[in-house]
Amino acid sequence: QVQPVESGGGLVQAGGSLTLSCSVSGGTFVGDDMVAWYRQTPGKEREVIATITWDDGSRHYTDSMRGRFTIYRNYNENRAFLHMNGLKVEDAALYSCSVKHDYVMYWGQGTQVTVSS
Repeated sequence: QVQPVESGGGLVQAGGSLTLSCSVSGGTFVGDDMVAWYRQTPGKEREVIATITWDDGSRHYTDSMRGRFTIYRNYNENRAFLHMNGLKVEDAALYSCSVKHDYVMYWGQGTQVTVSS
């Protein structure tokens, strides 16, 4: 069972930065696993931020997220990260990661990011 676990959320002032982490509980990322970061606010659809392929580190961003968000992975730590800078009040959301492993999607519970003005 692949269970993504997010961490790193919290309260940050507008203009600040935050780095979220995604790991796999009881396991490791392998091969062509694809890790994706999403965010969702109440009443809105979940939106994808970026994806990264575990083995070669290739990254893709949703156009609207390009620039202030950076997805990367640390092979040795077996974690994927989402670094966010220049945070805005409207970036406040529940951020979650997913892992596509053997064509099956697994979701984490998410970590809350709050941005104060």
